Amino acid sequence: MSDPRILSRPAPDDGAQTPAVRQLNDLLQRCATQGASDIHFEPYEHAYRVRARIDGVLHEIATPPHALRDALSTRLKVLSRLDIAERRLPQDGRMTLTAAGRSIDCRVSTLPTLFGEKIVVRLLDTSAAQLEIDALGYEPSQLNVLNAAIQRPYGMILVTGPTGSGKTVSLYACLRQLNSPDRNIATVEDPAEIHLPGINQVNINEKAGLTFATALRAFLRQDPDVLMVGEIRDAETADIAVKAAQTGHLVLSTLHTNDAPGAVTRLLNMGVAPFNLASALLLVTAQRLVRKLCEHCRAPAELGMDALRAAGLSSIAEGSPSGYGYGYRPVGCDICLGSGYRGRTGIYQVMPASEAIRQSMLSEAGTRQIAAQACREGVETLRQAGLKKVMRGETSLEEVIAATNA
Repeated sequence: MSDPRILSRPAPDDGAQTPAVRQLNDLLQRCATQGASDIHFEPYEHAYRVRARIDGVLHEIATPPHALRDALSTRLKVLSRLDIAERRLPQDGRMTLTAAGRSIDCRVSTLPTLFGEKIVVRLLDTSAAQLEIDALGYEPSQLNVLNAAIQRPYGMILVTGPTGSGKTVSLYACLRQLNSPDRNIATVEDPAEIHLPGINQVNINEKAGLTFATALRAFLRQDPDVLMVGEIRDAETADIAVKAAQTGHLVLSTLHTNDAPGAVTRLLNMGVAPFNLASALLLVTAQRLVRKLCEHCRAPAELGMDALRAAGLSSIAEGSPSGYGYGYRPVGCDICLGSGYRGRTGIYQVMPASEAIRQSMLSEAGTRQIAAQACREGVETLRQAGLKKVMRGETSLEEVIAATNA
């Protein structure tokens, strides 16, 4: 379904520009203004479609004339400095877009399809407001724990979650807070999504032999204070990162697991020695992104026993005299253009490595045992953290359930 927010007034016509250039400029500007994270240019046999991902949901925003297909693709490739003659192989490039008074880095990728090149433009908003830890959605108690961890001189902090859950932004927000003239900070990424002045950023290049592990080894000879590894993908990278955290460096990285306890067992399963992990790990935070309810039209809603039981939160209703909890639901208005949602926020599980959890690592406990210990220590699950936002009217129960079903 189309998102009406995109269908605003087009840019003024410039007779000096070709139709493809005018249409592309208009599409990029409108999508950037509306906060799109990705723009998809998709060729089909007799049609051409442009979709944008806004607040995590894809919307069809335009169907340019099929005759402009090649011209639009060529223009995008020129802007991102790609080989316009190469249409048989995927390519990756970058460009910068200026919209609403701010500069936006864009990552461009092409993919040959049956009827032409599909191109996806990922918009990476580098504005300072996007990289403030306070604005990411942590609960105050969680934020205190995170801030204490990133101020430690050494140790490992892990951020875990599926693709698209905001892990990279969380790491960049931490790095931005740590960035100061008296710290040497280096990152290795695939690729570096946001450029951070004052931080040494490296893109891996596996064809040339520059892997996460190779870069980490090189960093350790460069007098680092803080290291960020875009993702721990293999045993070698995990081992080097953990040992770096043991030897006087603060190491931040990401994993793909469902929750914070799962990150611990993932590293143990990779072959990291339990003693090394227990002595290095400071904190694991798991996260998801949920859409925020529109503040102009959200409405109070009773959360009945059936809904809460389905969410695994029936204790909320059972503790209520009426058998109901209370939250908010989406309605839809002119401000949010009928969707009921506007923007996104994070929900988090923040698990510090307590002495008891370290002992669980040493005994190579499973995810369930570590999760049970974290629960005894008051660590909320992602769903419990999400319910707080439901009760405050920040999001809906449906959003939280959808985000935490895995």
